[in-house]
Amino acid sequence: MVKPATTKDDAHALFHSLRSAYSATPTNLKIIDLYVVFAVFTALIQVAYMAIVGSFPFNSFLSGVLSCVGTAVLAVCLRIQVNKENKEFKDLPPERAFADFVLCNLVLHLVIMNFLG
Repeated sequence: MVKPATTKDDAHALFHSLRSAYSATPTNLKIIDLYVVFAVFTALIQVAYMAIVGSFPFNSFLSGVLSCVGTAVLAVCLRIQVNKENKEFKDLPPERAFADFVLCNLVLHLVIMNFLG
């Protein structure tokens, strides 16, 4: 009699396949992924701090969280453009994608500094 697959076995197989697929990811994409995780983690820390301490300077809280989230979104856009397997941006050189990322980050942070007052 064949033993039916359990949820634990399915989850283990899923994590194993994700880990093996991610190990084939180029290093530059892994670095961008780490940067995105750091930006989201920083936003979560700011939200937790606001929940514990309070949000008296609410503009500062919004600026910090929006800065982290905006940076993470721009980094995801950079990852999409730099990925060699993405055929939509095959004619875009990585240097151009990084220059767009830097310019958009500059504009984002200028807007955030303006929002602070």
